[in-house]
Amino acid sequence: MSRPVAKKELGQHFLVDENLLGVIGRLAELAPDDVVLEVGPGVGVLTAYLADRVAHVHAVELDRSLEQPLREALGDRANVELHFGDALALDLAALDPAPTKLVANLPYNIATPLVVESLDGLPSVRHWTVMVQREVADRFFARPSTKSYGAVSVLVQLAAERTGFHPVSRTVFRPRPNVDSALVAFRRLELPSTYARVKQVVTAAFAHRRKQLANSLELTGLATRAQAATALEAIGRETSVRAEELAPHEFVALAGELP
Repeated sequence: MSRPVAKKELGQHFLVDENLLGVIGRLAELAPDDVVLEVGPGVGVLTAYLADRVAHVHAVELDRSLEQPLREALGDRANVELHFGDALALDLAALDPAPTKLVANLPYNIATPLVVESLDGLPSVRHWTVMVQREVADRFFARPSTKSYGAVSVLVQLAAERTGFHPVSRTVFRPRPNVDSALVAFRRLELPSTYARVKQVVTAAFAHRRKQLANSLELTGLATRAQAATALEAIGRETSVRAEELAPHEFVALAGELP
């Protein structure tokens, strides 16, 4: 059988270097009772490794043409459940048993939205170890007032703390990508009780990045400029502040002051 060909339109870059698996296992802190969600298993290199070390693996793959090579790679491992479909559209919260960890070489084109949606959409997940583009990995835990800092940074940092980071060579993938990658691991923190509202505010705040935060909130219809100015004053910030200057905890405070 010929080797599967990665589909560029699906953001596929298959992990083929098994030397990296030990690094993934260490960062993921794998335990025998773990239930792992893997999105984008590709040709099953990581899937088989996980299956040999945890209780159950839910492997979600969009590309149906990979079913045969995946099943061949898994052999008689009975603790892997393959789910075919779009991970952003499937009801991952309904998986049984519920996943406790997300470990994946994420397809580039869904990495950010999948991680963000899993923060509150998959409450059973307590730990993430994901391979993503290096710039995405940097964005997750970027500091305020830096180029990488944005809405994703705020939402991830309100939900989790970073536990590991490992740059990844382009040579571990087939085909070799044109960008650098990194493994980033993080552990769940207790979500603010107002996280859903904070998420609305953060999304609106960064919708117009070069504008003042008050203006951005008004342009998105979340609050009038006067309401935004009053809320900013209440948390000790000038009306002229931009979204990228606020720390994650300040967005929680801001959400509490907005109508």
